[in-house]
Amino acid sequence: MSGLPVVVGVDGSSSALTAVAWAARACALHSAPLRLVHAYTLPTRGYPEVISSARELRSAMYDQGRMWLSQAVAVARTEAPDVAVEHDLRMEHPTPVLIEESRRAREVVVGSHGLGGFTGALVGSTAVALSQHGECPVVVVRGGVHDGPVVVGVDLSPESDPALGFGFEEAAAARVPLVAALAHLDEQSSLLSTRLAGWVEKYPDVEVEQRVVGERPVPLLVELGERAALLVVGSRGRGGFAGMLLGSTSQALIYHAPCPVAVVRPA
Repeated sequence: MSGLPVVVGVDGSSSALTAVAWAARACALHSAPLRLVHAYTLPTRGYPEVISSARELRSAMYDQGRMWLSQAVAVARTEAPDVAVEHDLRMEHPTPVLIEESRRAREVVVGSHGLGGFTGALVGSTAVALSQHGECPVVVVRGGVHDGPVVVGVDLSPESDPALGFGFEEAAAARVPLVAALAHLDEQSSLLSTRLAGWVEKYPDVEVEQRVVGERPVPLLVELGERAALLVVGSRGRGGFAGMLLGSTSQALIYHAPCPVAVVRPA
């Protein structure tokens, strides 16, 4: 395997292990390595009084982190035995660690809620910060796992192209259809086919469905997400998905999407 890794934030929660399983399958589809990262900081409260020194506390959290990473490795190898797996344990705040990891990752994957080193990571400050400042797509694994299409929320601005590109690549790898959804609040819906033309030519084997609906973006995407394998949105734009970064649509989907959601920033 070669290329950039898929990075997963690991914290011992069931949500993080679900994200690891999702990421391992993504790695198998894209022949990418998997990188598991646990980051933690020393708490100022809430730990048993028997841990009486900073040294003991560091040792206990280090051992716990190693255990959580071992669990994550086991999940990954069960899900995708041929995927190369590496892991890293860091005593740093998780948000800057994952932003740093995003600079050399295919995508960063996180669960929808967390414990331990990533406490409150999703849905919360880490997810939002990653979606705003990460340098690769950020996938929040939430909701159910479906075998349906990849759904892309289309913005008619050029900033939507990275989201479309990511969506087409995911659909091609998984051999599923792509649904291009435009919540049009004006008369621009006729431009959707034009926006898709280059991607359809690049990915001729991907079946494409266009959905142009005169309603708000969030209800449309949540409805389509009920049967989707993945929702993909851009991080900012104009048109039907105005104010995408990290505005009402992206943030609402991070909190409420019924399936995994990818937020893709412009290059």
